[in-house]
Amino acid sequence: MDMNAFFENALDGLRDAGNYRVFADLERHAGDFPRATRYRPDGETHDVTVWCSNDYLGMGQNAVVTSAMKEAIDRCGAGAGGTRNISGTNHYHVLLEKELADLHGKEAALIFTSGYVSNWAALGTLASRVPGCIVYSDGLNHASMIEGIRHSRAEKRIWKHNDPEDLERKLAADDPERPKLVAFESVYSMDGDIAPIAEICDVAEKYGAMTYLDEVHAVGMYGPRGGGVAEREGLMDRLTVIEGTMGKAFGVMGGYIAASTALCDFVRSFSSGFIFTTALPPALAAGATASIQHLKGNEILRRRHKERVAKLRAKLDARSIPHMSNPSHIVPVMVGNAAKCKWISDLLLDSYGIYVQPINYPTVPVGTERLRITPTPLHSDADIDHLVGALNDLWSQCALSRAVA
Repeated sequence: MDMNAFFENALDGLRDAGNYRVFADLERHAGDFPRATRYRPDGETHDVTVWCSNDYLGMGQNAVVTSAMKEAIDRCGAGAGGTRNISGTNHYHVLLEKELADLHGKEAALIFTSGYVSNWAALGTLASRVPGCIVYSDGLNHASMIEGIRHSRAEKRIWKHNDPEDLERKLAADDPERPKLVAFESVYSMDGDIAPIAEICDVAEKYGAMTYLDEVHAVGMYGPRGGGVAEREGLMDRLTVIEGTMGKAFGVMGGYIAASTALCDFVRSFSSGFIFTTALPPALAAGATASIQHLKGNEILRRRHKERVAKLRAKLDARSIPHMSNPSHIVPVMVGNAAKCKWISDLLLDSYGIYVQPINYPTVPVGTERLRITPTPLHSDADIDHLVGALNDLWSQCALSRAVA
């Protein structure tokens, strides 16, 4: 079998369907978020405004964060030097875990190299090591959660997205003596909808199930100290595990879980995804700690961010550009065709200096292709006007449907 031909044929299929991913080659401008330089394939460069970053509050460019990282490099050097067990636990890691535990009102926290790894490792370990555990997974959970559950080989039940009644039906049908784990997210990153956390906790508690909440798109963004949707709604104490990331609103890199001391120690002691992985560089841990501390006391950024989202939505409505209504900070502008979605994204980048990545299948279902826009507190009124004006131009050129008032 000609394997290269097989690979090329598979890639050609993605291109023909409009689902082939092209990475924008960007160089972010330190201290000037959301600006970046784009390097074109022909070697030319031009400035762009980034509208799809998960650095939701621009903390990756914040001087509080970058100064802490520089200081840590000067004190400790670059890498951690090993796994957490073998020389790789730096004091910055210990401080970060204490900061995260405090953020979520938990006894302890455990950090990983990414949010993907923390979900894969924690869910995989809990579900495989707790005898007879059944996992109840929301139907739209992230790939990292799905992979962790699959890796565990535990029995699983998929319940309808954000539907506590369907969750209860599935819990009620199983042996009441078996351990149970309910896994779900707070903010779902593609549609921007938010889970009914209280109702899900009600059902889980009724059947004695543990709860595992992924807050990766919410930490830093919601709650009086940035602890996420569960903090905003006063529910953190009802959740067995809260999982999050330092790579989005906190602007750095890494994932974590926050839970009881015993649970975190259990995952630390039994998870191969933790045990055999080189620890985060101390500078990243220092930057994440500084970012969390800063956002715990900075409600101004969160208020400004909320206002920017509302202004963008109002401007889109004024031009009848269809966008999915939701209660979060994510603004999905609906295109509904993979080829057109990529075409619009390419033109925005090449002709308007606007970078918004197209979101196509398999990330979202066929027919729901979109531009996932993430406003930040640092996008100006002029930025918003330029984006909406460009979308209005391309909507007309592409003969796409307008939203009905």
